[in-house]
Amino acid sequence: MEKLQVIQNKIYEIRGYKVMLDFDLAEMYQVETRTLNQAVKRNITRFPPDFMFQLANEELEYMSSQNVMTLPAKRPKSSLPFAFTEHGVVMQTE
Repeated sequence: MEKLQVIQNKIYEIRGYKVMLDFDLAEMYQVETRTLNQAVKRNITRFPPDFMFQLANEELEYMSSQNVMTLPAKRPKSSLPFAFTEHGVVMQTE
């Protein structure tokens, strides 16, 4: 599958934003999700709500039940994924 198509398949629409979830973004940057989220938390002021937000449990359950995505097996059950908007994804590369 073409690289662009792989990335497009990891873009979801949530709360009216097109987003990538933390574990997909981490995979794209070839780092662990935990490492990506630690870096974000250290620089949290760079990520306003229109750049990044954490999924609500109901949103996660809905996406999983619709087979839109599956969570990585290593993710703690108590940890909800972060969703990064286009602006948030760009911030990851700066």
